[in-house]
Amino acid sequence: MKHTGEKKILIVAGETSGDLHGAHLVKAALSLDPKLRFYGLGGEHLRSTGTEVIFDSSEVAVVGIVEVFSKLRSIFRAFRLLKRSLHWDTPALAILIDFPDFNLRLAKEANKRGIPVFYYISPQVWAWRAGRVKKIAKLIPKLVVILPFEVSFYRQRGVDCEFVGHPLIDIVKPHLSKEEALEIFRLDKDKRTIGLLPGSRREEVQKLLPVLLKSAHLLSRDFPNLQFIIPLAPAINRFEIEEYIGRFNVDIRVVEHYIYDVLNICDLIITASGTATLEAAIMNTPMIIVYKVSFLSYLVGRLLVKVKNIGLVNLIAEKRIVPELIQGEASPVNIFNETSKMLKNPRLLFTIKGELEKVKQKLGNPGASQRAAQILYRFIHQGT
Repeated sequence: MKHTGEKKILIVAGETSGDLHGAHLVKAALSLDPKLRFYGLGGEHLRSTGTEVIFDSSEVAVVGIVEVFSKLRSIFRAFRLLKRSLHWDTPALAILIDFPDFNLRLAKEANKRGIPVFYYISPQVWAWRAGRVKKIAKLIPKLVVILPFEVSFYRQRGVDCEFVGHPLIDIVKPHLSKEEALEIFRLDKDKRTIGLLPGSRREEVQKLLPVLLKSAHLLSRDFPNLQFIIPLAPAINRFEIEEYIGRFNVDIRVVEHYIYDVLNICDLIITASGTATLEAAIMNTPMIIVYKVSFLSYLVGRLLVKVKNIGLVNLIAEKRIVPELIQGEASPVNIFNETSKMLKNPRLLFTIKGELEKVKQKLGNPGASQRAAQILYRFIHQGT
């Protein structure tokens, strides 16, 4: 039953990172206005805030251009359900988080019904398909961004845009001391620790995990003083990961729910491109970024992507500060070579740590979610 003064708000987060940032935005918004009620598309993080998740984001999340076809049925189902909700529930506002192709279409439907749209976390139109910025300027009355270089890009193109800083600054914190973490994870304090992060989506893991495990096998032969750990992403099945590991002759710890404690104890990580690269930067953990999609997706991407680097840390640094191994380059031998180079060169690791600290500084001050919630509050109540 709807209580007097209650405002119902649609929130759409189609990716794991969007689900996390959306949850922190919801918590901050509820601290300003407890009468807000949220529903929409998301995952476990949004559920934990009391948001009514009517479609799970794990069913629509995908990496790669061609790979989206495998999820089309679920994507269309989700879109139809949310489109109908605009008519049935008539929310006071739609909060759309990243996930651009889906969300820009939904923004058009919201506009038809006079429902204002608050877009949180910019689509990466500055990297590829820049023509979409015209659609954003037409459909989105308020855009809140979390990367510093995005503000001038959007404002120059007529979009009402505000930078709040990156919410990960508040989120990325270890809960254990390094000594406690090593003991809980059953790792040797006298060995160097390599983290393997194959991604947060099942398709990503299927492409990258075998490569990472082969790399770990090569490294363990040449560096007997190494140990390996995999922090599981929430949507990834532990048994599937352990089944993969069983095919390789290498000892690897698998842990759940301790991502930042894992990053805190690692000497370096080998990670899928994405949010994990920024999490590692905040933890000052050196990394090697790997990326693999289908061959057709890669060919299409090469035609569309207009930036030299794909890793967020390199994009923010505006130069390549950590290695990127993309598609065919993401081979066990290349990963072994890059890792060996870093392990054998303490000065290189020191330099990378210095550059990562600069990236962290560019991400802004703590309190990003609260600042975003304050903008949201004004937008709801004053329309500004």
